Amino acid sequence: MRKILIPLSLVVLVFFYLPSCLTVESSNFLKNMGESLSGGSASSGLTEGRIIEGLKEALRIGTENAVNSLSLEGGFLNTPEIKIPLPGPLKKIEENARKVGLGFYFDSFEKSINTAAEKATPHAKKIVFNAVKEMTFSDAKKILYGRDNEASLYFKEKSFNELMNIFKPEVHSVMANTGVTKKYQEIETRVRNFPFIEALPLNFDLDKYVAENALNGIFYMIEKEEKKIRENPAARVTELLRDVFGRR
Repeated sequence: MRKILIPLSLVVLVFFYLPSCLTVESSNFLKNMGESLSGGSASSGLTEGRIIEGLKEALRIGTENAVNSLSLEGGFLNTPEIKIPLPGPLKKIEENARKVGLGFYFDSFEKSINTAAEKATPHAKKIVFNAVKEMTFSDAKKILYGRDNEASLYFKEKSFNELMNIFKPEVHSVMANTGVTKKYQEIETRVRNFPFIEALPLNFDLDKYVAENALNGIFYMIEKEEKKIRENPAARVTELLRDVFGRR
């Protein structure tokens, strides 16, 4: 068998130079070089910039679609996966309350908190878009080659607290203007007339409850839109999306 002789100078060069250049670019270079030496396939031809652009476009489109659908009447209420249920304190007394004819108030309240979420949802778009702008190559690569819900996990990590800070006051305002808070107070007053029904807690944070559930619904829908782009070529509505996701 014929031996391949490697010059000592090349070995020394690689030994001393390699540790200092293990950046994203050099890692890709080494990967491609390894494929070439082993007879593997060539590089996909996607640059780092192209990958980031593709991911950002996919997430912008996914966010736009998710927010638009959830902002419609019934966006939350008519979607079982994200419909906001009665909060724990109300759920706990619901059965007994319905026995004494208070079911209407509970149904009306549940509808009103979902309507409030629908009206507050458009305020999420700007914050999510800002999270997209801040995405690094490392983030983009993790999303591209990660789990189907990788993007929604990224948003939860990067923007959940910021969204809550903005969302909660918006939810409070919407609930005050649409009578949600009043409906809750009305239930609170009516159940006091029935000693066998447990009183509602005085310190329950209704704003936080609705805001958190609304955000979870938004992220769930972004996840669904992201999955469409990954799995369905028809959902890749731009050349950039087809280029990036078609080569995964």
